[in-house]
Amino acid sequence: MLMPQRLSKHRERHVGDRIGWLRAAVLGANDGVLSTASLIIGVASASASPPQILLTGLAGMVAGAMSMAAGEYVSVSSHADAEKADLTKEADELSRDAAAETRELTAIYEGRGLDRELASQVAVRLMEVDALGAHARDELGFSDVAAARPVQAAFASAGSFATGAILPVIAAIVMPARYIAVGVTGASLLVLVVLGIVGARAGGAPPLKAAVRVVFWGALAMAITAFVGRLAGATL
Repeated sequence: MLMPQRLSKHRERHVGDRIGWLRAAVLGANDGVLSTASLIIGVASASASPPQILLTGLAGMVAGAMSMAAGEYVSVSSHADAEKADLTKEADELSRDAAAETRELTAIYEGRGLDRELASQVAVRLMEVDALGAHARDELGFSDVAAARPVQAAFASAGSFATGAILPVIAAIVMPARYIAVGVTGASLLVLVVLGIVGARAGGAPPLKAAVRVVFWGALAMAITAFVGRLAGATL
């Protein structure tokens, strides 16, 4: 006699499950390293004193973290407001003409490959279970995975920016005064490589391509900043 097998839940983890906070975290860390390192390199190239260089780095770290948090919060909040407005409109349409909304769902499922009878059955059943949820997901394209979370995005951006920014600041502290620009550049490029690889692996992208891309633009940004700093130092 065969014993019935115990059914277990099959759980899968996809990149999309973490794409919201991952994007904010990787962007914040990269920006923290690059912008703070560029500030330090620019000021160091202008022949500033070590205390001035350190103060510039710390000020850039704090200001950048707050700017990232505020910008991310405003951006994601605007997205959340747009989602809320669409859901309110959809709820109003459901209350006014549920039959038309059922036909709309049926047409959506037909467009995805179901025959009309099955599409109608699915639409009717989902309307009975969670009409607004069905329309939010299948008509508007909203989902819990991609839901806008302003506070989460703001904290992720600020924290990751500060984490990235502290690394070039530490490099500036430990390097001899005349080697600050070179040391911060080398340390920052190394960190950018690591961040590029980690972000690519977490997001399911080719790590080498991501590393080369972030190092190229990082080196270009720091080189331009160093040139401007040296030019300003020579003229002031």
